[in-house]
Amino acid sequence: MPITTCVFDAYGTLFDVAAAARQAAAEPEFPHLADNAATLANLWRQKQLQYTWLRAITGAHCGFWQVTQDGLDWALEACGLAGDPKLRQRLLDLYWELQAYPEVPAMLTALKDAGLNTAILSNGSPDMLEGAVHYAGIGALLDDVLSVESVGIFKPDHRVYDLVGQRFGCDKGQVLFVSSNGWDAAGAAGYGFATSWVNRAGEPVDRLPWVPDHILSDLTTIPDLAKP
Repeated sequence: MPITTCVFDAYGTLFDVAAAARQAAAEPEFPHLADNAATLANLWRQKQLQYTWLRAITGAHCGFWQVTQDGLDWALEACGLAGDPKLRQRLLDLYWELQAYPEVPAMLTALKDAGLNTAILSNGSPDMLEGAVHYAGIGALLDDVLSVESVGIFKPDHRVYDLVGQRFGCDKGQVLFVSSNGWDAAGAAGYGFATSWVNRAGEPVDRLPWVPDHILSDLTTIPDLAKP
C-alpha cells in the first residue's frame, strides 16, 4: 500500500530539544551552566517523557507545558542549579524558540513536491506547537499540526495515533510515522503505521514487542522512504 501521509513527532524529531540548554550555556549570564548543559538537557528530556508516561498510566493528564516545567525543575535540582530562577525562566523561554534540525525544510519541501500529506503528531500542546512551527518557519510545509490535547492522553496511547486517520482519511498502512523516540516508533509500529526511528544518538533498539521499519541517523532520506 503506497504511502500518502508522512507524520512527524515534533520534539527531538523536527525540533532540537537540546538547543535551549546549549544556547543558555553560551550566554554570559549563565557561565555556571557551561559544564552542565548537556547533562541538564538529557535529564530534562528524560523526566519530561517519564512524566507523560506516568500521567497517561494513572489518568492524571495535564498539558505538555506543565510536564516540561516539572521535568526542568527536577533536572535543575539534580544538576545543583535549582537556586537560579533567572536560568529557569531563560530555559523555559528558549523552549518556545527551539531550532529545527538543518535538514527539516528541504525534507518537508521534497515531501510536498511529491504530493504527500505532511503533519505533526505530538504530545505538545497546541500553543507550544504553534510557536515552534512559527519560529522554525515551516508552517507552509505542513498540512496540519495534531496535538494529544484533543484526546487528553499522551503517546503511545492508540487514541493519539487514531488522530491521523481521522484527519486524513487514510489507512494505517498509508502512513509513514517518523519519531526520534524509539518507544514512539515502536508504539506506532504496533498500531500499524510504517515507521522510521531517527536515532541521532545511535542508541540500542528498545526491547519492545514491535520494532521500527527503518532506523535513520537523520531525516534526509525520508522522502526516499515515502516513494511508492
